[in-house]
Amino acid sequence: MTTQQLILIAASCVYLVVMVVTAYFTRATRRRVTGALFGGVAVGLVGVVVESLAHAMRWWRYPSVETPYGPPLMYPVVVLLFAALALIGWRVTRRFGWRGQAAFLCAVTIVGTVRDYRVAAWLPEFIVFAPGIGTALVDATCWAGLLALAQAVMRLVAGPVRGDPLARQPRPTQTLAT
Repeated sequence: MTTQQLILIAASCVYLVVMVVTAYFTRATRRRVTGALFGGVAVGLVGVVVESLAHAMRWWRYPSVETPYGPPLMYPVVVLLFAALALIGWRVTRRFGWRGQAAFLCAVTIVGTVRDYRVAAWLPEFIVFAPGIGTALVDATCWAGLLALAQAVMRLVAGPVRGDPLARQPRPTQTLAT
């Protein structure tokens, strides 16, 4: 096994733990976790297409593989990462509504893009980005779009936030006694 493969296997184990911990602390039902995992799988499948397009457009490439998409061991990590992010996004939306969802999406987009460039600087044999702001904007768009996809698929499988048993209920109106 190469060092890169060992790193990806270790990352899969770490993200599996993160997923389990996230499911526990978000108090997600089995249906919600299943929806999040389906969302992660959707991101993994669409991610292969996005990676191939990015390779064809010369935005980024993976020097360690001959294929236009990333190393196959990377995709289980992607599935678990986006499933955990979808669960966190669900809780944020439940608590703060659409404004919280928008803020969460922006935060993940920024942090995800910075993370990708940090990985590229740390492990240039794993991924290489083309120079320029355009590539960073494409990467940021991918983060936002793929997270939105994961949450949309989770919603299709598990239902809307408001339909959830943990959803915040409107306050009952109080009547004043006269």
